[in-house]
Amino acid sequence: MPLGVYSVDLHVHTCLSPCADNAMVPTRIVEQALEAGLAAIGICDHNSAGNVAAVQEAAGGRPLRVLGGMEVTTSEEAHILALFDELEALRILEKLVQAGLEGWNDPEAWGEQILVDARDQPVGLEERLLAGASALSAERTVREIQALGGLAIASHVDRPAFSLAQQLGFIPPELPLDAVELSFHFRGDPAPFRAFGFPLVRFSDAHFPEEIGRSRTVFQLEEPSVTELRRALSEGES
Repeated sequence: MPLGVYSVDLHVHTCLSPCADNAMVPTRIVEQALEAGLAAIGICDHNSAGNVAAVQEAAGGRPLRVLGGMEVTTSEEAHILALFDELEALRILEKLVQAGLEGWNDPEAWGEQILVDARDQPVGLEERLLAGASALSAERTVREIQALGGLAIASHVDRPAFSLAQQLGFIPPELPLDAVELSFHFRGDPAPFRAFGFPLVRFSDAHFPEEIGRSRTVFQLEEPSVTELRRALSEGES
């Protein structure tokens, strides 16, 4: 199959993330992604995959691939994106992550954590504190993601909080990351981050509809899938 050019934003939150706007519902996300000219998005809420299936259903029949994912907060309080082709594998990781979460959400302090269906209707509230850290270390998180067939990407490594580079002071070269992400806000020289030895990507980390696609990466792929993304990252086709 010939390679095509695909513009993707693989770091998008929904209203399940306590820090995201309640307007981040499935149909709005899909419409905004299409308007932004994206071929694929990754739904990566904090420590939960509860709204992934709803967004995938909302995108049914539309020219948009929705990859299931999660932004895991490791025990070091660093964020790592996990992306999967198969929902079953994502659910296994979700159970591992949530088994080590502590505390209960206070909506007034942290924000609501809304579970919705594909028609944007609320179906429940997640009561666990998704903003907290899991019991999984960064190393175990990456290895569990990859053992399940997923992509492991260190989130917004240029940010002063919740990044591997900030929490540890460096990114361990032996950590088998598939890539590291620079945030939308980064405007400097990426050379210091290239020195870590991992491919660089940029995504939006969207918390509001208008932020979807504000930062993206263009890949040469047969199709916008995790399998193809892994190949492209390893071969430098981005």
